[in-house]
Amino acid sequence: MNEVATRDAYGKALEELGHERSDIIVLDADLSGSTKTGVFAKSFPHRFFNVGVAEQDLMATAAGFACMGKTVFASTFAVFATGRAWEPIRQSIAYPHLNVKVAASHAGLTVGEDGASHQALEDIALMRVLPNVSVFVPADAVETREVVRVAAATDGPCYIRLSRAKSKVLFDAASYRFEIGKATVLKEGQEIAIFACGIMVAEALAVAEIVESHGFSASVVNVASIKPLDRETVVRVASRATLVVTLEEHSIIGGLGSAICECLSELLPRRVYRIGMRDTFGQSGPAPELLAHYRLTAPFIAEDILTVVRSESPL
Repeated sequence: MNEVATRDAYGKALEELGHERSDIIVLDADLSGSTKTGVFAKSFPHRFFNVGVAEQDLMATAAGFACMGKTVFASTFAVFATGRAWEPIRQSIAYPHLNVKVAASHAGLTVGEDGASHQALEDIALMRVLPNVSVFVPADAVETREVVRVAAATDGPCYIRLSRAKSKVLFDAASYRFEIGKATVLKEGQEIAIFACGIMVAEALAVAEIVESHGFSASVVNVASIKPLDRETVVRVASRATLVVTLEEHSIIGGLGSAICECLSELLPRRVYRIGMRDTFGQSGPAPELLAHYRLTAPFIAEDILTVVRSESPL
């Protein structure tokens, strides 16, 4: 499979939008080479603003442009966007429901060698809790382009989670369409229902093949829209499974796993096994080695799922 980083797809999608719409404004916090907003800046220098290493100012300035009727994309690393700038996002963007799209790159464990200080493992939780804010985690480059375009066409704030590392391209650019509040069933199965987001969707598909080789049928659902959540699809897929699994490159606290558990606890109680970072920080190292170390690669994930599905005791 071809591999492309979702941050690269973001930069290209921004430039496309820039040619189509004169109201698109892009801001960055001195990281445009890494977040790929520099692609937009090169084509539209008068609609790009580097606020410097001042993430709180980044969000406040984005809010100001939105108040003037602009559609604003504000980018920096996820750990800074959701950490240093959480309060301005809450007060100046979410509360007044302004048209700002916080597109944060370098999320999750696969930031790699930058280490624990830069590996945002709690950003989905921080954004999901804010009223008015939609949360999107595209699985590949094709979905990223779709997410960016849909976000730009939809009024109101949203958070788009992007990755540094390259990941497999899963979808066909000619036919795939993203819809807010909709999950995509990539594979139908019975005993095990796997809900995944971001770069872990590709791992989920590989996991399904492994568990099926051991006699367990598995469905795989891409949950790119974590908020709003496609509760109907979650319940439908989970209803025929004996075990529900959530898979994310994020803490199992507050992210996709929590969203699925909240939904099922209200509508359809099911046994849920959350796979992700287990209440721990990451560390420095190459992205593939880190994923393996924290058992977030298909062989380890499948091994853990098989252990749980064969067990009669609570998790």
